[in-house]
Amino acid sequence: MNWDDLRIFLAVARSGQLLAAARRIGLNHATVARRLSALEAALAAKLVDRRTTGCVLTSAGEKFLETAERVEGEMLAARAEIGEEDIVVAGTVRLGAPDGFGVAYLAPRLGELCARHPDLTLQLVPVPRAVSLSRREADMAITVDRPEHGRLVARKLVDYELGLFASHAYLETAGAPKSAAALKDHALVGYVEDLVYSATLAYADEVDRAFQPRFEIASSLGQSEAVRAGAGIGILHSFIARGVPGLIQVLPELTIQRTYWLVIHESVRELRRIRTVADFIVESVERDRMHFR
Repeated sequence: MNWDDLRIFLAVARSGQLLAAARRIGLNHATVARRLSALEAALAAKLVDRRTTGCVLTSAGEKFLETAERVEGEMLAARAEIGEEDIVVAGTVRLGAPDGFGVAYLAPRLGELCARHPDLTLQLVPVPRAVSLSRREADMAITVDRPEHGRLVARKLVDYELGLFASHAYLETAGAPKSAAALKDHALVGYVEDLVYSATLAYADEVDRAFQPRFEIASSLGQSEAVRAGAGIGILHSFIARGVPGLIQVLPELTIQRTYWLVIHESVRELRRIRTVADFIVESVERDRMHFR
């Protein structure tokens, strides 16, 4: 079996399209289709259903994906151990993160890591949804849920808190609520419920069922900006809100706790560039642990 054929299969499985797979690995569309057919012939099994809307793995393809990823992992580990190209910290690492953590916390800090390693390219992708490491949408991700399935390695980063905040100007005009039940008498800023990609992020009911916002924003940073501008009271990440001038916490006894996890696909965790970025994030968060509380 040819390793290049496995590489092509993985690209098709992860991109869901022959053309996208071809672009990813630098081959033409016809070559990708031909090599994929050759792999299926060698295995005497249909791995991919080729449809007009894209490619979908068959049950045999799903099983073979696990084998192909194990082979890929061994190849990457061997290259990291003995290959000259990974002796220095070089290459590209794509990190997916929720916009609050990614933009408000990581973005101001990752420049230091780039300065340390001139041959390292970092791609920070603030994502409004769960990112798939198995499909290589990113090399690592910050998540709010610990993954329970797949060949993923998770490490707890830090617990963080959310609370109720409003601008000084809003409170001067509308007054401060005396209880959670009084929130129904206030303008409220919240998230777009049907765009919340994890039940962990649907936290309004933990404050009070009276928290029914009429201004909904599918971004934690967007919510912070709206609250800062006086649009109403919002449930904000405390580590973000404390850095925004003019925001005041209301009903401080009402707090919500969540957790950030650092998640890496098992097949790449031993690569030097991956370990370097992961260690930097862990060390930074550990140093700033009180920042999140």
